[in-house]
This record gives sequence, structure tokens and C-alpha cells, in this order.
Amino acid sequence: MRIAPEQLARHLEKQLAPLYVVSGDELLLAIEAADLIRAKARQGGYIEREIFNVDSHFNWVELERCSNSLSLFGERRIIDLRIPSGKPGNQGSAVLEKYCRALPPDTVTLVTLPRVDQQGAATRWFKALDAAGAVITVYPVERGRLPAWIGQRLAMQGQNADVDTLQFLADKVEGNLLAAYQELKKLALLYPPGMLSFEQVKDAVLDVARYDAFKLSDAMVAGDTARYARILEVLQGEGMALPLIVNTLAGQIRLLVAIRTGLDAGKPLRQLISQARVWQDRQKIMENAAHRLNLEQLTSALSHAAKIDRVGKGVASGDPWDELLQLGLRFAKIGRRQ
Repeated sequence: MRIAPEQLARHLEKQLAPLYVVSGDELLLAIEAADLIRAKARQGGYIEREIFNVDSHFNWVELERCSNSLSLFGERRIIDLRIPSGKPGNQGSAVLEKYCRALPPDTVTLVTLPRVDQQGAATRWFKALDAAGAVITVYPVERGRLPAWIGQRLAMQGQNADVDTLQFLADKVEGNLLAAYQELKKLALLYPPGMLSFEQVKDAVLDVARYDAFKLSDAMVAGDTARYARILEVLQGEGMALPLIVNTLAGQIRLLVAIRTGLDAGKPLRQLISQARVWQDRQKIMENAAHRLNLEQLTSALSHAAKIDRVGKGVASGDPWDELLQLGLRFAKIGRRQ
């Protein structure tokens, strides 16, 4: 069964398939589709979750063992299988075919892959996945459709803008949906629901404070703890909005996650940097960080940023500014251990 990304939410309102495949190179849309499936599964009582990251050292016996065993607590579960290379290999292909012939009970299986080309779609393992469940393929948003896409996303957060303003914002993000996502989240933080003027959007996108927050993220990514601490102290003294800082840092970490995932899949670093549309003056520090930090460390740092967000909102205990300092120090420390 094939499901268009825009039809996924409606599909999930009606049913929950035993297996889903999310395929595509547009990271933001793939993440959102997978998150939507996980959220619906949790609502349906699928609480326990098993995560398998397939790399060159992955033992496919682990997936077989998991599929043949009952949930640890007798609960419904989610099996989250991630194949960043898009190629399971001979052993993996055989295991996937066998897995699809007898899907484990009380289980929702989520398989995430890069874009599967025509040759990949003709393989026996992918045909088995396709026959056993639902396949959602996400595609990049074409440049000509980007203003409308931004307008739809603004509407989802209760805001809107005229055509010229949407085009301005689309030109600034240059087709990078992750960058667009960050800008839209910032607009939601800075302005109330309603019509946004061109001046408001321009001021937000070109805001000097944003540049300062990016300087902070550059210091973090470069592992320059002294500079990071100094900039953070200045931003705190100036009263910069905490959510803006957290979103900027988290955005840079997400970008590194995308680049590191591509590296692990064997893609050239220069190509990944270009696809991520990293500004030229920041390319070197991003390249160095992508080399010295592994995916597990980056994911952990992203979780730390999420914790800081919760602390800042009063949902978790602690001092958010102290946590921000610890995040920068930790980023430098884990990099030096590599």
C-alpha cells in the first residue's frame, strides 16, 4: 500500500498498519512522517519501543530474536528499524523477507530509509516490505512550491503572510526545509498569531540577535569553550529569549545529525555540506565537527537541548542557562575524545 505524505494523518485516523516504511532524502519531512506514526502508535497503546540502527556491524540476528520474542512486559511495542544506507545487504535482505512473511503480533514496525530508486524498489526485500504494510515516500519541495509550503506551515501555527513575504522567506532559506522550519519556529516565538507584515518577517530573518545566536552555535560546534562561555554570558546579560538560543543550537545539531547520517551511509562530505546549504564561512567547522562527532554523541546532544527547552518552560527542574553552558562544554569534550 502506498500512502502520500499529505494523506498519512488521515490514514492514521482510520487505521494503524502493522508495518510502515518511510523513504526519502528530505530529512525534515521524513522525520515528521515517522514521528506521526510513532505518536499514533503510542496513542494506540504501543508503549514499548525497540530501536535498531543498521550499520556495517549490525547483527541481523538481533532483529530475528526480537521478532520471535514477546514484549518484555507483555505490552504492545514499536520496532524502529533504521537503515541509513538504504542497503540491508544479503543477510539483511533475507531477514527482512522472512520478517515480512510473519510479522510479530502486537507490534508496529517502522522502517526508515533514504530514497529508494527504481532498482531498489525492484528488490525482493523491498517488495516484501511493500506487500506487508504501507510505504510513504517523501519528496523535496520544489522551489516553485516552497512559498505555498511555507504559507501552509505558517497557517498551522496560526500565522499568515502575503505572497511577497512568503517569497522573500523562501528565497532566504534557499530550498532548505530545515532552515525554513527554524525560521518558522522563530516567527512563532517572536510574534502572536495573525497576519505577519513583511517588516516583521524581514526583521526576524535578518535579526542581529539571530546572528549572535549563530555565533554561539559556531563556538559550540567548533568546540571553543572559552568563546562559547563568553558569548553565552553576553546573551544572558542582554536578556535574549532563551527559546531562540535553544532553537538555534538544536537546529545546528540537527544539521550535523543529517550530515553525519549521510557520512555513515557512505556519501561524500562535500556533497552533504552542499545539500545542507551551509554558509561558506561555516563549512570548515561543520566539516570538522561531522568528522569528530559520531551519531550517538550528536543524538545525545540533541536530547540535552530538548531537556534545556523543558527546563526553560518550567516543565523540568534546573537552571536553563547553566544547562546551556554544560551543553557547550560537553560538545567540546566529546569531540576531543574522538
